[in-house]
Amino acid sequence: MGLAIGLLHFTSPPVVGGVETVLGHHARLMVDAGHAVRMITGRGGRPDPRVELVRVPMADGRHPAVRGVQRALDAGSVPPGFGDLVDALARDLREATAGLDVVIAHNACSLNVNTPLTAALRRLVDERAIRRLVTWNHDVAAASDRYRSRLHPGPPWDLFRQPWPGTLAVTISEARRAELAAATGMPAGEIRVVPNGIDRGRFLGLAPATLGLMDTLDLHAAAPVLLTPARVMPRKNLDLAIRVVAELRRSGEDARLLLTGAPDAHEPGARDQLDALRTLAKAGVGGQRADGGVHLLVDGRPAWRSPRVVADLYRVADALFLPSREEGFGLPVLEAGVSRLPVICADIPALRELAGDDATYVDPDADPAAAAELVMGRLDADPAYRLAARMRASFDWNAVFEARIRPLLEEAAG
Repeated sequence: MGLAIGLLHFTSPPVVGGVETVLGHHARLMVDAGHAVRMITGRGGRPDPRVELVRVPMADGRHPAVRGVQRALDAGSVPPGFGDLVDALARDLREATAGLDVVIAHNACSLNVNTPLTAALRRLVDERAIRRLVTWNHDVAAASDRYRSRLHPGPPWDLFRQPWPGTLAVTISEARRAELAAATGMPAGEIRVVPNGIDRGRFLGLAPATLGLMDTLDLHAAAPVLLTPARVMPRKNLDLAIRVVAELRRSGEDARLLLTGAPDAHEPGARDQLDALRTLAKAGVGGQRADGGVHLLVDGRPAWRSPRVVADLYRVADALFLPSREEGFGLPVLEAGVSRLPVICADIPALRELAGDDATYVDPDADPAAAAELVMGRLDADPAYRLAARMRASFDWNAVFEARIRPLLEEAAG
């Protein structure tokens, strides 16, 4: 059953900022998971039309009434208007959070850019007017040289140096957890760590069809992903590519092969060869089925074979794998070069002429296990590949949501 979740921050997308970007991803992930999401913000909009938007103008640290009070607080005095502003914000927040199962306050409890908002939130927590508050701490003012000089002794500045009872505290990294624990005296073990993530498809600006392909084939965390943009014909030696992926999967890798080409219309028997490749992919090698890792895009949606999608795949893949027995030129090597995609290709004259010393070469008649070892040796020696594979496995937003955010929401609701 879905929860009613409030996401609270000073500003929201389309206001530009790191926290705002994270808010947008959180909102979409939560809505996709079946939750009702309400964005509570001082300034900005909603990142998704399915998200409810409630503006509390004085939640924005740039609101004129807030700015004057905050300036006095930063200088070390509590101005006469502070209490009235807290009262007004508490009223607005009580209405904005009504009916919510969980309220997640991003930076509002740890960063002193709108102290009246922090004080109003604390009042609602103490009055139990908010069913469950999660403090999501991207920044910790009490541990930052930039903000610490503005935190003076006593109230209301103590709000940023004390644990908040009855709440769940989250930081975005182990480093921030250590800072929050040291600043507030909270046991580090009681602070949850939920890292930020990345939506690779959105970041790379991939076409909608490419995003659909990645979802359908579950490519988001797969590694290594080998791209073979070749027509189906005997001289392309595509069975070696399938056998290599089968060996990689047998060794425990979630390896994938993207074969983008269709049967060559001018090649006798090309259709029969395509059927043979399908059979080989399903039969596997050495008892290891390869069909989970071999994707013949000719069998998929027509848009998957469009020039735009194929160009996108040069940024999705981890390496170009071109095992041809014969080539007159080797255009994919050029495409891989401009895409900065590692090239693993057959050791034949045309490809040697193009790639020179900047490719890893494999014998077209190589034993598949030896070729698979060569592929992983090339990739494992590349820090960029290792980092990219780790980011996809641990920091893809879908992975972050399933491993960290979903359990946190269940804990908060409980």
